[in-house]
Amino acid sequence: MTNLLKAWLSQGPVAQQLISFNHHDIVTGSAFCAQVSQLHQQLIESEEQRWLLSSDSSDLFAVGLCAGLLAGKQVILPANTQAGTLSELTHEYDGVMANMPICEGKSFLRLDKDQNPPAGNWPQVQSYGKLVLFTSGSSGKPKRVVKTIDQLDAEVSVLEHTFAQHLPHCSVISTVSHQHIYGLLFKILWPLAASRPFLSDLVEYPETLSYYANLFPNLCLISSPAQLSRLPDALDNEKQLRAPSLVFSSGGPLSFDASKALANCYGQPPIEVFGSTETGGIAYRRQHQANASWQTFASIEIAQAESDGALMLKSPYLPDNAWLKCDDKIELHSDGKFSLQGRLDRIIKVEEKRLSLVQMESLLESHPWVSKAALVMLQQPRVQLGAAIELSKEGAAQLEANGKLALNNQLKRHLLSQFERVTLPRRWRYPEALPLDQQGKRVQTNMLALFDIDKFKSK
Repeated sequence: MTNLLKAWLSQGPVAQQLISFNHHDIVTGSAFCAQVSQLHQQLIESEEQRWLLSSDSSDLFAVGLCAGLLAGKQVILPANTQAGTLSELTHEYDGVMANMPICEGKSFLRLDKDQNPPAGNWPQVQSYGKLVLFTSGSSGKPKRVVKTIDQLDAEVSVLEHTFAQHLPHCSVISTVSHQHIYGLLFKILWPLAASRPFLSDLVEYPETLSYYANLFPNLCLISSPAQLSRLPDALDNEKQLRAPSLVFSSGGPLSFDASKALANCYGQPPIEVFGSTETGGIAYRRQHQANASWQTFASIEIAQAESDGALMLKSPYLPDNAWLKCDDKIELHSDGKFSLQGRLDRIIKVEEKRLSLVQMESLLESHPWVSKAALVMLQQPRVQLGAAIELSKEGAAQLEANGKLALNNQLKRHLLSQFERVTLPRRWRYPEALPLDQQGKRVQTNMLALFDIDKFKSK
């Protein structure tokens, strides 16, 4: 199956297509068409070409996305709407499409559920706009990733070809944001193109998930490892009478124990999808046994770099047909499948949110109380981020005067200008100097030793 998304975008939804729903409202194809038509006209009349799009409600987000692409605009998706993030991207956009004003000095078009525009025709266009996402780069600066309709269409078509047999008349619900590539594809673009309705709200509680699982005979759940790992306990680790037809997990590794626990509750393990903002989906698997290998999607070519074992990739989701070297180390198997062997850069995932350690360290070091900052991923007593801070004279005075908790909280507030709270360090250490080897480099074992509870109780 090809051109699934492009075919849908060129014609628009049929009047009876159910676009989205929540517990008190539905959006039909005719209503969606009217909203897109009205916003499209406003965008056509606007000189601004680059529009930042943000909305918690997935149906309003979809209206803005379709109208922007059909109007030939660049649609900018920020990773979040923290003030620091928007400020850092301010040169990237001229206007904002959102359900509320989120920054000053830019053109603003409101996305409003209460508007009931008159019926309108689906816009007919010769060429589409582009989608621009931002992800953490290894340099610490947000990395700009452009996606064309052809690239997005290729991925949506492959997803339908690969998984459609498991999704009979499914409704789609999600615990992950549509502002990132995974939620964007799996919750918005793929369901629209394949005429599967999606829940306009984000599922935040297990009770909400159970409510919709009991309401719909066929349900597709889009979720993440952090959320899925907690779900079996919320379901009392009992087999559910009504379970989603299919569960997808992406954004980070899902443990085999979590996969088994979900299989016990829902009858089958989730389908995990491996990929990134830059590459799109690369491979998928179901963990019927520990460390199950990954199967590439039909359109993907892979190889293993001889120098460092890095994943080499050719994909129709990329801007050209050249080999792309990724920052993931792999082991390639004789059957063409592969296993992941860890990252080769300083990009990590915290609660499935991609985080540049370089960027966070740089922001910490911009604070007048911080001389040097180093971040490490801690595995014990649980996986979490640790921060080791070499304080300036002013910072040392603040520590002496107000104590560690007050200093922790001040630095956390500083980080919240660019980072979401769930990504912040959970453990803080303030050594007189960061440990370095003879070459002036940080040694991982020495950094981890800073967080030894017995040695550093007072710090």
